Amino acid sequence: MHARSTASLLGYPDDARLLIINADDLGLCHAENVATFVGLDQGAFCSSTVMVPCPSFREAAAGIRARPDADVGVHLTHTCEWPDYKWGPVCGPSEVPSLVDDDGNFCPDVPSVYSRARLDEVERETRAQIQTALAAGIDVTHLDSHMGTLQLDLAYHSLYVRVAAEFQLPIRMAGRLWMRDSAMGEAVELADRLGVLAPDHFWYGGPEHPDHTAAYWTGVLQHLQPGVSELFVHAAEDDPALRRSSPAWAQRMADCRFFTAPSTRALISEAHITLIGYRALRDCQRSLC
Repeated sequence: MHARSTASLLGYPDDARLLIINADDLGLCHAENVATFVGLDQGAFCSSTVMVPCPSFREAAAGIRARPDADVGVHLTHTCEWPDYKWGPVCGPSEVPSLVDDDGNFCPDVPSVYSRARLDEVERETRAQIQTALAAGIDVTHLDSHMGTLQLDLAYHSLYVRVAAEFQLPIRMAGRLWMRDSAMGEAVELADRLGVLAPDHFWYGGPEHPDHTAAYWTGVLQHLQPGVSELFVHAAEDDPALRRSSPAWAQRMADCRFFTAPSTRALISEAHITLIGYRALRDCQRSLC
């Protein structure tokens, strides 16, 4: 059990401002893979999380294996929100029928999952995605949840924490203080009891329009709180297939440009922010077990 901040557990002073910039959706598509690896190679992204069920997972896994030091977790996926680009469970539709539609694909949104999914099947698929990533040679550093499916309901969040404890992995979690004051307080208590670490703060949100990207993220960085914070981005290069599939393609490109720009690295330095990865949290968590 721990009640200390994650920053203090990592050996940093209370006023240190530590930041994890995580690139979500690795493995989603080729355009996402290319941009994410560019950011990881530059050190612009501290970590990434891979979507195991998606069509470009194998390409992503090969890129991860070619980068043994890459800090990559699993973006646990139970939804498929894009209307013209689909994926389904690694277990196969027959093994987790409550998670899929008539075509064998995941449901399009979180409420649909909550209204029809069986929790035992959610857990089966969750474990299968982690095991598939490990079997692909990925040194998994952490877990998070695509569209927040495992984070927005207490029963799902408890499953998330239990599985993370079993694999000795840290997780993305909303801020501890906010969680404790909400209906999700039990999830924080369970994580503490099982020794599962998470950042102290989590920044959820993004620019309202691609043109606002630089101003938005600059404000976030300049007002970062002390402790370990995580913010996530979706990075992608320009690609005709992505433009056809995602209405958010322009924002993904804008986020990639901002975080890989030398001026952003200078801004982070000037703000006295220390970039860290999830591997540091994983190593700390395992040392405390």
